[in-house]
Amino acid sequence: MTLQWVFSFAAGDEGDRELLGGKGAGLVGMTKAGLPVPPGFVIPTAVCRAYYEADRLMPEGLWDEVAAAISQVEAETGKVFGDPNNPLLFSVRSGASVSMPGMMDTILNLGLNDTSVQGLANLTGDDQFAWDSYRRFVQMFGDIVFGVPSDLMADVVERARIASGGVDSKIPAAESKALVSRLKDIIEGHAKRPVPSEPRDQLSLAVGAVFDSWGNRRAADYRRVNGISDDLFTAVTVQSMVFGNSGPDSGTGVAFTRNPTTGSPELYGEFLVDAQGEDVVAGLRTPQPISSLAAAMPDVYEQFVDIAERLESHYEDMQDMEFTVEGGKLWMLQTRTGKRTGRAAIRIAVDLVTEGLISREQAVQRVTPNRLEELLHPVVVAGPDDEVIAEGLPASPGGAAGVVVFEADEAAALAESGQPVVLVRQETSPDDFHGMVAAAAVVTSRGGVTSHAAVVARGMGKCCVVGCEEISVDYGQQLFRAGDRVVSKGEWVTVDGNSGQVLAGKIETVDPELDDYYETIMKWADEFRTLRVRANADTPHDAAAARRLGAEGIGLCRTEHMFFGEDRTEAVREMIMAPNSVARAEALARIAPLQTADFTGIFESMDGHPVTIRLLDPPLHEFLPGHEETVLRITDLKLRLRQTKTLDKINRLLNEINEKEEILAQIERLAESNPMLGHRGCRLGIAFPEITEMQVRAIFTAAVRCAERGVEVMPEVMIPLVAYATEYRNQEQVVRRVAEEVLAAHGLRIPYSVGTMIELPRAALTADEIAAHAEFFSFGTNDLTQSTVGLSRDDSSRFLPGYVMRGLIAGDPFQSLDTTGVGQLIDIGVERGRSVRPDLKVGVCGEHGGDPASIAFFQKAGLDYVSCSTYRVPVARLAAAHAALATG
Repeated sequence: MTLQWVFSFAAGDEGDRELLGGKGAGLVGMTKAGLPVPPGFVIPTAVCRAYYEADRLMPEGLWDEVAAAISQVEAETGKVFGDPNNPLLFSVRSGASVSMPGMMDTILNLGLNDTSVQGLANLTGDDQFAWDSYRRFVQMFGDIVFGVPSDLMADVVERARIASGGVDSKIPAAESKALVSRLKDIIEGHAKRPVPSEPRDQLSLAVGAVFDSWGNRRAADYRRVNGISDDLFTAVTVQSMVFGNSGPDSGTGVAFTRNPTTGSPELYGEFLVDAQGEDVVAGLRTPQPISSLAAAMPDVYEQFVDIAERLESHYEDMQDMEFTVEGGKLWMLQTRTGKRTGRAAIRIAVDLVTEGLISREQAVQRVTPNRLEELLHPVVVAGPDDEVIAEGLPASPGGAAGVVVFEADEAAALAESGQPVVLVRQETSPDDFHGMVAAAAVVTSRGGVTSHAAVVARGMGKCCVVGCEEISVDYGQQLFRAGDRVVSKGEWVTVDGNSGQVLAGKIETVDPELDDYYETIMKWADEFRTLRVRANADTPHDAAAARRLGAEGIGLCRTEHMFFGEDRTEAVREMIMAPNSVARAEALARIAPLQTADFTGIFESMDGHPVTIRLLDPPLHEFLPGHEETVLRITDLKLRLRQTKTLDKINRLLNEINEKEEILAQIERLAESNPMLGHRGCRLGIAFPEITEMQVRAIFTAAVRCAERGVEVMPEVMIPLVAYATEYRNQEQVVRRVAEEVLAAHGLRIPYSVGTMIELPRAALTADEIAAHAEFFSFGTNDLTQSTVGLSRDDSSRFLPGYVMRGLIAGDPFQSLDTTGVGQLIDIGVERGRSVRPDLKVGVCGEHGGDPASIAFFQKAGLDYVSCSTYRVPVARLAAAHAALATG
């Protein structure tokens, strides 16, 4: 079968986005709807795939089809590609099936050369416009095709721009002509070859460069961060040029059919008079609101509003549109589903249901679960005395503080070391993407709300302020100025992405309030999902927060976290240091009331909902001081002893030395080569049953106190790190004996259950033996991943990112479940457990319980619930709805 390598806008299939790419499909759709679209054609993703499979060689027959497509465009426009007197010029743009704004490359004004530039000048009667267009083409071609560092060329152009009043259209024709010559010299000196004058050579190299951009670092990083497959590839759209930089009755703009930040139903965007599209996207000039088009060109504005409404109705979603006005005529250059903040996504989805465009199921599926976290991000609480350094346009919501940096590489390096940073740039480019990912917030001095910085930050849910025109960035001195204020690299600033303010210092933030739109979408999600959602919570405060966010119980209460309070550490250490079981019981008696109080608060917060309490899990040495710290303390005490003359002080020092040496001896006795697989979990309870007894007594004493006050308690006691059914039986007997003692003493019956955490491969493989006794399973996927894959979660972070970057693994298995390996053990555990206990309740309580991709797997595996960190509960609820809808 012969493949077709080129599709005209009039002949393509709008529904085949994977082949034509999002941009190409949109242009095909608008063309067929009769909208004003400059003619052109699409080189589909199949060509890009063939190009990479053939080691970057174009497929045979491509250029013959391209030549035929060019002839068709020539017939439609009355212009000729390569003609010196009436030149047809093209834009060459990337366009994958999934929107990746700003990540790949675009070349405008392709087809110009030293001869045709004069033809363009003669046709338009405007030398300045013609030479400015040629300069833009040469600059883009050198950057994108030949890889000439953009700064080398941008500096030359910036000097001319400033000398001419800061606007490209005011650079005189003679100066633009001189710029073309200087840029060509720079390009040839760096690339060792000239910009080709033959338009077809220009097109061939440009198409190859766009395909190459699919594999560049910024595009690869973007796909990795956003979970986009490398196998989608990109299409190329080749479209006849229309010029927004051809005079005061021309311009360019980017607009959304709804506000992408808030979701409000209003036309939202920007327009620049006498400019090309890259001026808006690159943030080289700060544009005017789209409403300015209504004042400048009312007929064009009215036509654009009508088109925007038609496009949104057709695609049933908010659209992101690019357009150009040339000589008072409107041309549509792109429409695609618009990127939006999490808050906007929710409002738009709910409003579209209200307007009858989509169903409630579609609305729920339109909201990406991870984007809900943006609604929970901190909001800056600035006081009247806080210094506002500068104000710009609020491009992406949230609040964040960090130290100022000016380079993307430095942002990435500091963030990796744990230092929060704010990346400050004049404008960002795709090369800054890795720094934007690393930064807590991004600030630019130029650009508008559709600039590269704004679009990319919004896509990541990253706090961002753009167009801070008061800020003058000095990269050489690594500082910025805002009026008389100077801020140097390393100083703390706070960025408010809601107000657009940049403030001095590190300012307090608070959690935002959730609105009715949020409540509506979550209500719908809860109607569709079948997985229950619980929270991992260890304190009454966390439990109360989890309930507010919709948790239906606690899936993991880690009792060891209750041991770390200042008033508890000594008692815990006394228990560990105790020479016998009697002394250990006395120490535990001091801890029991504290644990009882904690459990009481948790049961009260979860009134009527289950609470799964894991018995003590970590090794005992974790509750003692570090070995090195203790040795240093003993050394210091001995040094002071040699210098002390007073008998009382000598005795006090000797007593403290003896105490520390006893602790050191115990630390050394308890030390393990591999604590993760050592004396922890149920093994502790078997060795020291009094620990299990104390914890169970505290649990059921709290349960009785709550029940007596009318609180409905549903305790579930979970025995950790079981490998053998005999281990489980040993601890279960202790749990049930103590529970029955407490309940009998108070004359109460409280329903409770006892189960286990499946976090070892052997437990999953012998789940039928364990389920003969256990009433529930909870998969502890953190440890199950460690023990299955043979990786330490703490240590592997140093090399796992490299595995992901090299494509050795799809992602970090501690963030998103390894479904083929660990997932297989979960499937086995569920199947074998329910083979002997059909009503076995099964959940998951690792970090994967809040990961949408993992939740989709848990839905298919037949789990009853997931449990995740408190502030991931809304994400899990929505992800569970997505999973249920996806499986029908």
